[in-house]
Amino acid sequence: MTAEASRRLGRPPTTVNGQTVPERLVEVALRLFAERGFESTSVQDIVAAAGVTKGAMYHYFGSKDDLLAEIYARVLRLQLERLTSFVQQDGPVAERVFAAAADVVVTTIEHLDSTTVFFRSLHQLSADQAREVRRERRRYHDLFRGMVLEGQRSGAFRDDIHADLVVDFFFGSVHHLPMWWRVEGRSSPVEVGHSFATLLLDGLTRP
Repeated sequence: MTAEASRRLGRPPTTVNGQTVPERLVEVALRLFAERGFESTSVQDIVAAAGVTKGAMYHYFGSKDDLLAEIYARVLRLQLERLTSFVQQDGPVAERVFAAAADVVVTTIEHLDSTTVFFRSLHQLSADQAREVRRERRRYHDLFRGMVLEGQRSGAFRDDIHADLVVDFFFGSVHHLPMWWRVEGRSSPVEVGHSFATLLLDGLTRP
């Protein structure tokens, strides 16, 4: 039976130090990629540090490229789930956009190692993996843009700026966070998130 077939059948994973094997492998891969770089980390390095066999790894991941993709995918899944909750809430659209904008900044900073490692090594992904990442990120951006459009249609937001431009401008800033945010900086993740959301809403609100 192939690893993919086993996953489809829902075979429960074994655990290592309280983590499932996939969780353990992703955590160890993230640490090693951050310390050594993606290219300088071998599959053997990962399984040895994780305390599992190569067979166990290949049961869940076809290659270390798959581990790299999963490092970012799990952050994106979390952010997509949280954004969906903001979209589905009742209340003024401006409040929901503010909350969603602040949240994506905070969660990006909280998982800064993952996003930094991923974007540093993005070119290592296969064409199929890169397309999947872009597809999932587009889902997130589309949901966010939907709230912006809702605000424009209702009159809560100015409509002389295209919603696509709003999304590209805001998330360009979010994706740049790994370049400058530091733990020892003057602003906490929540403070940075509040500032980003305030700048976005100030730009969207009619003068």
